Amino acid sequence: MSDQTAQNGLIPSPTSEPSKAAASAETKPKKRICCACPDTKKLRDECIVEHGESACTKWIEAHKMCLRAEGFNV
Repeated sequence: MSDQTAQNGLIPSPTSEPSKAAASAETKPKKRICCACPDTKKLRDECIVEHGESACTKWIEAHKMCLRAEGFNV
């Protein structure tokens, strides 16, 4: 009976389970990336506008760390 329910779509087949399990095991971000970490984003953007990207690696890395903490893969 379990084979029949797997075939008609009520229970996912064993071949599709690992990919779904891997995706659900990772923490999914609860926000959109544009709305996450507004404080570090503001500091990063202001620094880049005033001093250029090469002078702002400290703020860029701080923003990336914040995004990673929120669940984004950057």
